[in-house]
Amino acid sequence: MASQLAVKTNEYNILIQIHSKYLGMSCSGETVEVNELIQIKPKIIQQLKKAKYGVADHSTVELCHWTKKSFKNEGDCYKHKFYGISTHRCMEFSPAGMFCENRCIYCWRPMEFYDSLKMEPDKVAEPREIVTKLMEERKKLIVGHYGDPRQDRQKLDESLLPSHYAISLSGEPTMYPKLPELIKYLKSLPQTKSIFLVTNGQEPEMIQRLQDEDALPTQIYLSTNAGDYDSFMKINRPRYKDSWERWNKSLDLLSRLDTRTVIRITLIRDYNNGDDTIPAFASMINRANAHFIEVKSYMHIGRSRNRLERDNMLNMDEVRHFATKLVKQSGIFSVMDESEISRIVILQNKKRFIDRWISAYAQTN
Repeated sequence: MASQLAVKTNEYNILIQIHSKYLGMSCSGETVEVNELIQIKPKIIQQLKKAKYGVADHSTVELCHWTKKSFKNEGDCYKHKFYGISTHRCMEFSPAGMFCENRCIYCWRPMEFYDSLKMEPDKVAEPREIVTKLMEERKKLIVGHYGDPRQDRQKLDESLLPSHYAISLSGEPTMYPKLPELIKYLKSLPQTKSIFLVTNGQEPEMIQRLQDEDALPTQIYLSTNAGDYDSFMKINRPRYKDSWERWNKSLDLLSRLDTRTVIRITLIRDYNNGDDTIPAFASMINRANAHFIEVKSYMHIGRSRNRLERDNMLNMDEVRHFATKLVKQSGIFSVMDESEISRIVILQNKKRFIDRWISAYAQTN
């Protein structure tokens, strides 16, 4: 076991040294040049670190609930069940930790700290710099688990070198102006098997850039919670005046993107879960022609508890009911699977069919 850890640690250190060389840094961390990059404010950093986030400049990283459970062999996330990703080797991060165009009522993130709608290209960190610093922050979060005898040490060792990257966490990642370069860089790393990107659809030009620059992730998620304008404005509380138009442009792009596509519908009791909303949602998902539809309940966690009540969550039977009605109304989707503990049902497109399993994991799951 000690030799396995030594090998993993050596691989990790080599990877960090490669990053550091590119950045003009020595192995001990001295910088050759310091740029005036966007920084998360110190007071906010303190709160984020208290919540077990890692922070670097304008980027954030975290070990999610399911990654930590996987370390103890207590279960895997629904993305493992649905698509095959390795939960313990997932790195969830955002290059735009405190930037977002919406103020969604159900957001569990610290959105009260979001104070800008622009990330200037000359003020943001380079992709390799983001990954280097966040991997160091993530390592600090992982190391603390080695002292717990309940942890699977092999999984901890393997987790130091991520195979899956979830670009989501906090903020809106498509606001980061060098996102195509970031995704390309992640693809170039030898351990990478998959990259998921979650977007609110407010930057359709960036989504188009990802297509044009051959920088699409393995799977792209478009989040939604409304099938009509009034509900969209009430739930998302957007900052852009043309937010509805922007979101619809992103919706239309899904049918043309050369990658796996998902629409994630978050249901909130008394806001968007009535049967009367299903025709609009069905029309929307048919228009997008996405490969998968994730229908999930709002979860009463984090900062969302300041805005919603626990009763706003749906139980699993209600999620199933909505998903079944949506399948019937759409005509081109079928129920593929579900995760009761996460209160989510996934639908698969019968017309634009693609294998649910990500091929890169075929030999590991």
